[in-house]
Amino acid sequence: MIIDTHCHIYHSEIENAEEIIKEALKNDIYIILNGIDPKSNEEVLELSKNHENVYAALGYFHTLADGITDQDIALLDKQLKNEKVIAVGEIGLDYYERKDNKDKQKELFEKMLTLSEEHNLPVIVHSRKAIQDTFDILKKHNAVGSMHSYQGSAEMAQEFIKLGFYIGIGGTITHKNNKKVKEMIKKIGINHILLETDSPYLAPEEKRGEQNTSLNLKYIIRKIAEELDIKEDEVIEITTENAQTLFKI
Repeated sequence: MIIDTHCHIYHSEIENAEEIIKEALKNDIYIILNGIDPKSNEEVLELSKNHENVYAALGYFHTLADGITDQDIALLDKQLKNEKVIAVGEIGLDYYERKDNKDKQKELFEKMLTLSEEHNLPVIVHSRKAIQDTFDILKKHNAVGSMHSYQGSAEMAQEFIKLGFYIGIGGTITHKNNKKVKEMIKKIGINHILLETDSPYLAPEEKRGEQNTSLNLKYIIRKIAEELDIKEDEVIEITTENAQTLFKI
């Protein structure tokens, strides 16, 4: 079994979502779909119900920070009780896209973390140009989870690991100019890494310009094995164990 811990393979993002999911199962790939808003959360729930290799992570993305309502929070609270839901995500902060609403982003992030605590679920965290604020907020909560598509320093990665987080590694590790991630994984080691694709985004170097899917995990596995000087089977075995431990699947 291989686990793609973060992707967006649902109908509003990919026309052939069902086909990709079925093909993944043939390759013994299990998928954690990440919703970001009410519409995608509903799609994720439906796909998780219909496919044995799909698990659901539900959350509200930073893009909703300006307009979230109590009704939205109540809806998510109800949805998180579904048996196929294994995490709250994708949630977090993004100061690359917007800096003018930092306080509202933080407020929404805190609400998502509170829900994760109430439902005893791990979180899947997006943090772009907001590492310190992300860390400071997570420290205040009883949260564990995954740092999705982590692009920070090895030193900060180790601080997140101390909080109980794993580091999500995706297609960017295969990009030729991404020395930072390659150096980072050597310092943190395979025991703190999760595999992810962020499909249909962030395709590996070998598939740049094409739609990314969970089937491209093989390129990420190959590169991690190469950088850590271990066998690909070891990458698969340990990252799968990491995901099963964190998400209880």
